[in-house]
Amino acid sequence: MAVEGGMKCVKFLVFVFNFIFWVCGVALIVIGIYAQVALNKALAVSSASASSTPIAILVLGVIIFFISFFGCCGAWKESYCMVTTFAVLLSIIFLVEIAAAIAGYVFKDKVRSVLEEGLWDAMRKYGEDDPLTEAVDELQREFHCCGANNYTDWATIEAFKVNDTVPHSCCRVNTTSCNVHPRPATVYEKGCLQSIEAWMKKNILIVAAVALGIAFFEILGIIFACCLMKGIRSGYEVM
Repeated sequence: MAVEGGMKCVKFLVFVFNFIFWVCGVALIVIGIYAQVALNKALAVSSASASSTPIAILVLGVIIFFISFFGCCGAWKESYCMVTTFAVLLSIIFLVEIAAAIAGYVFKDKVRSVLEEGLWDAMRKYGEDDPLTEAVDELQREFHCCGANNYTDWATIEAFKVNDTVPHSCCRVNTTSCNVHPRPATVYEKGCLQSIEAWMKKNILIVAAVALGIAFFEILGIIFACCLMKGIRSGYEVM
């Protein structure tokens, strides 16, 4: 009876875990969508590798969302095969997340250089490529920034160098001549690279907290699934 009661408890814990895991999946989906929307224009002027990050978070959230339902079905049906598959998939996701975290830490400086390169490329094509021009303008307005590193970056772009101007989206107050002979009093002084980095640092704690929470519950899920597998294989009744 003690073993039966223990298996009932494990089965209940698997259900509770999968509900929490489902919530974690929803949280990742929300974070992925939020990052994609909030950094939409910044990602538009960067490379494909940088712009794929929010999408990767979103996809991971969707995968976790469905795996949690898979785990619930396995526990409910007391299917050894389904519970085993659930445990294996969860272990794979956990290892992939660890690898992604390590890669993110190792290549964190690469992200900055890729973003800076993308900003400069967009500035050079400003006025020639309409989608990029719109993306740069919206980015500068939203983040209250001008240029890649600061507003003087636009002086290196030939189209703006000849008449000592910057795009109107750099202006603190949008007037007819606010972009002519720019100075800190009339245009945003800070560069967009710095503004985007500040935004990312501000929100990285949320991402880190969610990631740690998910990792913790994944470990619990693997342990509970293995216990349930053992109980099912041993032939104990866990209904």
